[in-house]
Amino acid sequence: MQRSALKIHDLLLRPAHVWEDEWFLLTAGDLNAGSYNAMTVAWGSLGTMWTRPFAQVVVRPSRHTWNFMNDYDTFTLCRFPASFKKTLNYLGSVSGRDVPDKLGVAGLTPVAVPEVAAPGFDEADLIIACKKIYWQDMDETHFLDPAILKKYPGGFDFHRIFFGEIRYCEAAR
Repeated sequence: MQRSALKIHDLLLRPAHVWEDEWFLLTAGDLNAGSYNAMTVAWGSLGTMWTRPFAQVVVRPSRHTWNFMNDYDTFTLCRFPASFKKTLNYLGSVSGRDVPDKLGVAGLTPVAVPEVAAPGFDEADLIIACKKIYWQDMDETHFLDPAILKKYPGGFDFHRIFFGEIRYCEAAR
């Protein structure tokens, strides 16, 4: 897909819609080293923190991508056209532990992205490239709404929150 660089301050998104309905493919690792993994994410945020543009994502320790998020300094968030919804559903439900080439099976083409080691994907219509700047493990004692705990059956596998400074962005022309 043809994309061009975009200043993050010029990016216009409907925040709830992009996370809840379109989803992102979160990818961490190093394209050149051939060591990366991706998973579909529907929870997160975009904004400004510490006077920097950021993307915030959450990953459970049980996910294969969790290790890549911890071990590498950069990650990407890729949005795809609506025709890729089935592909994103697959990538969010199959583990890279069980299917090491799940991105190949899904038919996605990894591409280098300026400013980061993590790949983006040629088929994406939006790529947001981030360098990690903060992480924090969720603490169940800080949930103020008890209904949130229903998202954690058994009372464990609480997400780790990652903040990434947005270093580069490109969008479809």
